[in-house]
Amino acid sequence: MNKKYIAGLALAALLIAPLIVYPVFLMKLLCFALFACAFNLLIGFTGLLSFGHAAFFGGAAYITGWALTSAGLPTELGLLLGTASGALIGLLMGSLAIRRQGIYFTMITLALAQMLYFVFLQAKFTGGEDGLQGVPRGKLLGLLDLSSDLSLYYVVLAIAVAGFALIVRTVHSPFGQVLKAIKENEPRAISLGYDVDRYKLLAFVLSAALAGLAGSTKTLVLGFATLTDAHWAMSGLVVLMTLVGGLGTIIGPVVGAVIIIALENKLGDLGNLLANLTSVEWFRSLGESVTIVTGLIFIVCVLAFRRGIVGEISARFAMFRKT
Repeated sequence: MNKKYIAGLALAALLIAPLIVYPVFLMKLLCFALFACAFNLLIGFTGLLSFGHAAFFGGAAYITGWALTSAGLPTELGLLLGTASGALIGLLMGSLAIRRQGIYFTMITLALAQMLYFVFLQAKFTGGEDGLQGVPRGKLLGLLDLSSDLSLYYVVLAIAVAGFALIVRTVHSPFGQVLKAIKENEPRAISLGYDVDRYKLLAFVLSAALAGLAGSTKTLVLGFATLTDAHWAMSGLVVLMTLVGGLGTIIGPVVGAVIIIALENKLGDLGNLLANLTSVEWFRSLGESVTIVTGLIFIVCVLAFRRGIVGEISARFAMFRKT
Protein backbone atom coordinates (compact mmCIF):
# COMPACT_ATOMS: atom_id res chain seq x y z
CA MET A 1 0.00 0.00 0.00
CA ASN A 2 1.26 3.50 -0.84
CA LYS A 3 2.92 5.22 2.13
CA LYS A 4 1.26 8.53 1.32
CA TYR A 5 -2.13 6.82 1.34
CA ILE A 6 -1.42 5.30 4.76
CA ALA A 7 -0.21 8.67 6.08
CA GLY A 8 -3.41 10.29 4.79
CA LEU A 9 -5.57 7.71 6.56
CA ALA A 10 -3.61 8.17 9.79
CA LEU A 11 -4.00 11.95 9.63
CA ALA A 12 -7.73 11.62 8.95
CA ALA A 13 -8.06 9.32 11.98
CA LEU A 14 -6.21 11.82 14.15
CA LEU A 15 -8.47 14.64 12.98
CA ILE A 16 -11.63 12.85 14.11
CA ALA A 17 -10.08 11.13 17.16
CA PRO A 18 -10.97 13.87 19.73
CA LEU A 19 -14.64 13.36 18.89
CA ILE A 20 -14.31 9.79 20.17
CA VAL A 21 -11.49 9.79 22.75
CA TYR A 22 -10.78 12.23 25.60
CA PRO A 23 -8.72 15.03 23.94
CA VAL A 24 -6.32 15.59 26.87
CA PHE A 25 -5.31 11.92 26.79
CA LEU A 26 -4.74 12.15 23.03
CA MET A 27 -2.64 15.29 23.46
CA LYS A 28 -0.48 13.55 26.06
CA LEU A 29 0.04 10.69 23.59
CA LEU A 30 1.10 13.14 20.88
CA CYS A 31 3.59 14.89 23.19
CA PHE A 32 5.27 11.66 24.23
CA ALA A 33 5.20 10.31 20.68
CA LEU A 34 7.15 13.40 19.57
CA PHE A 35 9.51 12.93 22.52
CA ALA A 36 10.16 9.30 21.54
CA CYS A 37 10.71 10.24 17.88
CA ALA A 38 13.23 12.90 18.93
CA PHE A 39 15.12 10.33 20.99
CA ASN A 40 15.00 7.80 18.16
CA LEU A 41 16.59 10.34 15.80
CA LEU A 42 19.68 10.22 18.01
CA ILE A 43 19.93 6.54 18.89
CA GLY A 44 18.16 4.93 15.95
CA PHE A 45 19.81 6.88 13.14
CA THR A 46 23.04 8.18 14.72
CA GLY A 47 23.83 5.37 17.13
CA LEU A 48 24.18 7.59 20.21
CA LEU A 49 22.47 6.30 23.36
CA SER A 50 21.64 9.32 25.51
CA PHE A 51 20.34 8.70 29.00
CA GLY A 52 19.83 12.39 29.65
CA HIS A 53 16.92 13.31 27.40
CA ALA A 54 14.81 14.08 30.46
CA ALA A 55 16.99 17.18 30.88
CA PHE A 56 15.72 18.60 27.57
CA PHE A 57 12.13 17.50 28.14
CA GLY A 58 11.96 18.72 31.73
CA GLY A 59 14.09 21.82 31.20
CA ALA A 60 11.86 23.03 28.39
CA ALA A 61 8.76 22.19 30.45
CA TYR A 62 10.01 24.40 33.29
CA ILE A 63 11.06 27.27 31.03
CA THR A 64 7.71 27.28 29.24
CA GLY A 65 5.85 27.08 32.55
CA TRP A 66 7.88 30.01 33.94
CA ALA A 67 7.41 32.04 30.73
CA LEU A 68 3.64 31.64 30.79
CA THR A 69 3.17 32.18 34.54
CA SER A 70 5.83 34.48 35.99
CA ALA A 71 6.93 36.27 32.80
CA GLY A 72 3.43 36.48 31.33
CA LEU A 73 4.64 35.85 27.79
CA PRO A 74 2.24 34.87 24.97
CA THR A 75 1.71 31.16 24.43
CA GLU A 76 3.64 30.93 21.17
CA LEU A 77 6.65 32.71 22.69
CA GLY A 78 6.54 30.41 25.69
CA LEU A 79 6.68 27.36 23.42
CA LEU A 80 9.51 28.85 21.34
CA LEU A 81 11.48 29.76 24.47
CA GLY A 82 11.07 26.24 25.85
CA THR A 83 12.19 24.69 22.57
CA ALA A 84 15.19 27.04 22.39
CA SER A 85 16.14 26.15 25.96
CA GLY A 86 16.07 22.46 25.07
CA ALA A 87 18.37 23.14 22.12
CA LEU A 88 20.73 25.23 24.28
CA ILE A 89 20.95 22.55 26.97
CA GLY A 90 21.57 20.02 24.19
CA LEU A 91 24.36 22.15 22.76
CA LEU A 92 26.10 22.46 26.13
CA MET A 93 25.62 18.83 27.07
CA GLY A 94 26.47 17.52 23.60
CA SER A 95 29.66 19.58 23.40
CA LEU A 96 30.94 17.66 26.40
CA ALA A 97 29.42 14.24 25.75
CA ILE A 98 30.37 13.63 22.11
CA ARG A 99 34.04 13.60 23.05
CA ARG A 100 33.44 10.09 24.35
CA GLN A 101 31.84 7.01 22.79
CA GLY A 102 29.75 4.05 23.88
CA ILE A 103 28.91 3.62 27.54
CA TYR A 104 31.07 6.64 28.46
CA PHE A 105 28.90 8.90 26.28
CA THR A 106 25.77 7.47 27.92
CA MET A 107 27.08 7.95 31.46
CA ILE A 108 28.14 11.55 30.77
CA THR A 109 24.64 12.42 29.51
CA LEU A 110 23.11 10.76 32.58
CA ALA A 111 25.46 12.58 34.97
CA LEU A 112 24.83 15.98 33.38
CA ALA A 113 21.08 15.41 33.35
CA GLN A 114 21.10 14.51 37.05
CA MET A 115 23.10 17.65 37.82
CA LEU A 116 20.42 19.67 36.06
CA TYR A 117 17.73 17.77 37.98
CA PHE A 118 19.21 18.92 41.30
CA VAL A 119 19.41 22.47 39.97
CA PHE A 120 15.68 22.31 39.27
CA LEU A 121 15.12 20.87 42.75
CA GLN A 122 16.83 23.85 44.42
CA ALA A 123 15.88 26.69 42.04
CA LYS A 124 13.13 29.07 43.12
CA PHE A 125 11.56 29.57 39.69
CA THR A 126 10.80 25.84 39.40
CA GLY A 127 8.79 25.63 42.61
CA GLY A 128 11.09 22.95 44.03
CA GLU A 129 9.31 19.74 44.96
CA ASP A 130 5.91 21.31 44.29
CA GLY A 131 6.76 22.19 40.69
CA LEU A 132 5.04 24.82 38.60
CA GLN A 133 1.27 24.55 38.89
CA GLY A 134 -1.58 26.30 37.14
CA VAL A 135 0.25 27.11 33.91
CA PRO A 136 -2.25 29.04 31.72
CA ARG A 137 -2.92 27.99 28.16
CA GLY A 138 -3.61 31.51 26.95
CA LYS A 139 -4.38 32.33 23.34
CA LEU A 140 -2.49 31.41 20.20
CA LEU A 141 -1.40 34.55 18.32
CA GLY A 142 -3.84 36.42 20.53
CA LEU A 143 -6.77 34.98 18.57
CA LEU A 144 -7.42 31.29 19.25
CA ASP A 145 -8.55 30.57 22.81
CA LEU A 146 -6.70 27.43 23.95
CA SER A 147 -8.80 26.91 27.08
CA SER A 148 -10.94 24.62 24.93
CA ASP A 149 -9.50 21.09 24.87
CA LEU A 150 -10.67 20.61 21.29
CA SER A 151 -8.97 23.78 20.05
CA LEU A 152 -5.75 22.95 21.86
CA TYR A 153 -5.82 19.40 20.48
CA TYR A 154 -5.58 20.58 16.89
CA VAL A 155 -2.73 22.94 17.80
CA VAL A 156 -0.86 20.08 19.50
CA LEU A 157 -1.60 17.84 16.52
CA ALA A 158 -0.12 20.45 14.16
CA ILE A 159 3.00 20.72 16.36
CA ALA A 160 3.42 16.93 16.53
CA VAL A 161 2.92 16.47 12.78
CA ALA A 162 5.37 19.28 12.00
CA GLY A 163 7.96 17.76 14.35
CA PHE A 164 7.46 14.30 12.88
CA ALA A 165 7.73 15.67 9.33
CA LEU A 166 10.99 17.42 10.25
CA ILE A 167 12.40 14.14 11.55
CA VAL A 168 11.35 12.26 8.40
CA ARG A 169 12.86 14.96 6.20
CA THR A 170 16.09 14.90 8.23
CA VAL A 171 16.42 11.12 8.04
CA HIS A 172 15.96 11.08 4.26
CA SER A 173 18.22 14.08 3.60
CA PRO A 174 21.96 13.93 2.77
CA PHE A 175 22.56 14.95 6.38
CA GLY A 176 20.55 11.93 7.53
CA GLN A 177 22.51 9.62 5.26
CA VAL A 178 25.74 10.81 6.86
CA LEU A 179 24.25 10.11 10.30
CA LYS A 180 23.43 6.57 9.20
CA ALA A 181 26.97 6.15 7.89
CA ILE A 182 28.34 7.28 11.25
CA LYS A 183 26.14 4.76 13.03
CA GLU A 184 27.15 1.89 10.74
CA ASN A 185 30.89 2.60 10.48
CA GLU A 186 32.26 5.74 12.10
CA PRO A 187 35.93 5.16 11.10
CA ARG A 188 34.81 4.77 7.49
CA ALA A 189 32.87 8.06 7.67
CA ILE A 190 35.96 9.78 9.07
CA SER A 191 38.10 8.35 6.25
CA LEU A 192 35.66 9.83 3.72
CA GLY A 193 36.39 13.28 5.10
CA TYR A 194 33.28 13.93 7.22
CA ASP A 195 33.62 15.95 10.42
CA VAL A 196 31.95 13.25 12.51
CA ASP A 197 31.87 15.20 15.78
CA ARG A 198 30.16 18.12 14.07
CA TYR A 199 27.47 15.89 12.58
CA LYS A 200 26.88 14.15 15.90
CA LEU A 201 26.61 17.46 17.72
CA LEU A 202 24.08 18.77 15.18
CA ALA A 203 22.01 15.59 15.55
CA PHE A 204 22.23 15.90 19.34
CA VAL A 205 21.04 19.51 19.33
CA LEU A 206 18.20 18.78 16.89
CA SER A 207 17.06 15.84 19.00
CA ALA A 208 17.26 18.01 22.15
CA ALA A 209 15.25 20.82 20.52
CA LEU A 210 12.47 18.43 19.48
CA ALA A 211 12.46 16.84 22.94
CA GLY A 212 12.20 20.36 24.34
CA LEU A 213 9.26 21.09 22.05
CA ALA A 214 7.55 17.96 23.37
CA GLY A 215 8.17 19.03 26.97
CA SER A 216 6.92 22.57 26.33
CA THR A 217 3.76 21.28 24.69
CA LYS A 218 3.15 18.84 27.56
CA THR A 219 3.28 21.71 30.05
CA LEU A 220 0.76 23.66 27.99
CA VAL A 221 -1.57 20.65 27.80
CA LEU A 222 -1.46 19.50 31.43
CA GLY A 223 -0.89 22.90 33.03
CA PHE A 224 2.09 21.93 35.20
CA ALA A 225 5.79 21.06 35.15
CA THR A 226 7.28 18.90 37.91
CA LEU A 227 10.53 17.20 38.84
CA THR A 228 9.19 14.00 37.29
CA ASP A 229 9.71 15.59 33.87
CA ALA A 230 13.45 16.01 34.53
CA HIS A 231 14.10 12.80 36.51
CA TRP A 232 16.28 10.03 35.08
CA ALA A 233 13.22 7.76 35.05
CA MET A 234 11.80 9.91 32.24
CA SER A 235 14.91 9.14 30.20
CA GLY A 236 14.37 5.45 30.91
CA LEU A 237 10.74 5.74 29.87
CA VAL A 238 11.60 7.18 26.44
CA VAL A 239 14.21 4.44 25.95
CA LEU A 240 11.51 1.87 26.71
CA MET A 241 9.07 3.48 24.24
CA THR A 242 11.65 3.42 21.47
CA LEU A 243 12.77 -0.16 22.06
CA VAL A 244 9.21 -1.50 22.32
CA GLY A 245 8.07 0.31 19.17
CA GLY A 246 11.13 -0.35 17.05
CA LEU A 247 14.58 1.20 17.23
CA GLY A 248 15.65 2.90 14.00
CA THR A 249 12.17 2.84 12.44
CA ILE A 250 10.19 5.95 11.56
CA ILE A 251 6.85 5.01 13.10
CA GLY A 252 8.10 2.62 15.81
CA PRO A 253 8.60 5.21 18.59
CA VAL A 254 5.06 6.48 18.02
CA VAL A 255 3.67 2.97 18.51
CA GLY A 256 5.84 2.46 21.58
CA ALA A 257 4.71 5.76 23.10
CA VAL A 258 1.05 4.93 22.52
CA ILE A 259 1.42 1.51 24.17
CA ILE A 260 3.34 2.72 27.23
CA ILE A 261 1.30 5.88 27.88
CA ALA A 262 -1.98 4.03 27.28
CA LEU A 263 -0.94 1.41 29.84
CA GLU A 264 -0.02 4.07 32.38
CA ASN A 265 -3.36 5.85 31.99
CA LYS A 266 -5.82 3.07 31.20
CA LEU A 267 -4.51 -0.05 32.95
CA GLY A 268 -6.49 0.75 36.09
CA ASP A 269 -9.73 1.16 34.08
CA LEU A 270 -9.03 -2.13 32.30
CA GLY A 271 -8.46 -3.85 35.65
CA ASN A 272 -11.78 -2.58 37.00
CA LEU A 273 -13.57 -3.75 33.84
CA LEU A 274 -12.05 -7.24 34.08
CA ALA A 275 -12.91 -7.40 37.78
CA ASN A 276 -16.53 -6.54 37.05
CA LEU A 277 -16.75 -9.08 34.25
CA THR A 278 -15.00 -11.97 36.00
CA SER A 279 -15.65 -11.13 39.67
CA VAL A 280 -11.92 -11.56 40.31
CA GLU A 281 -10.97 -8.69 42.61
CA TRP A 282 -7.25 -9.13 41.92
CA PHE A 283 -7.69 -7.37 38.58
CA ARG A 284 -8.43 -4.10 40.42
CA SER A 285 -4.81 -3.97 41.53
CA LEU A 286 -3.56 -3.72 37.93
CA GLY A 287 -3.61 0.05 38.11
CA GLU A 288 -0.95 -0.13 40.84
CA SER A 289 1.17 -2.56 38.82
CA VAL A 290 1.94 -0.45 35.76
CA THR A 291 5.72 -0.77 36.14
CA ILE A 292 5.43 -4.55 36.44
CA VAL A 293 3.30 -4.79 33.28
CA THR A 294 5.57 -2.48 31.28
CA GLY A 295 8.57 -4.45 32.51
CA LEU A 296 6.98 -7.68 31.29
CA ILE A 297 6.23 -6.08 27.92
CA PHE A 298 9.87 -4.98 27.66
CA ILE A 299 11.09 -8.51 28.45
CA VAL A 300 8.74 -10.03 25.85
CA CYS A 301 9.90 -7.52 23.22
CA VAL A 302 13.56 -8.23 23.97
CA LEU A 303 13.06 -12.00 23.77
CA ALA A 304 10.50 -12.28 20.97
CA PHE A 305 10.62 -8.96 19.09
CA ARG A 306 14.29 -8.00 18.98
CA ARG A 307 13.59 -5.31 16.38
CA GLY A 308 10.61 -3.92 18.29
CA ILE A 309 6.98 -4.28 17.23
CA VAL A 310 7.18 -2.19 14.05
CA GLY A 311 10.65 -3.45 13.17
CA GLU A 312 9.56 -7.07 13.49
CA ILE A 313 6.42 -6.52 11.42
CA SER A 314 8.46 -4.77 8.71
CA ALA A 315 11.00 -7.61 8.65
CA ARG A 316 8.27 -10.27 8.38
CA PHE A 317 6.55 -8.32 5.62
CA ALA A 318 9.84 -8.00 3.70
CA MET A 319 10.38 -11.78 4.00
CA PHE A 320 6.83 -12.39 2.78
CA ARG A 321 7.38 -10.21 -0.29
CA LYS A 322 10.54 -12.15 -1.20
CA THR A 323 8.75 -15.50 -1.11
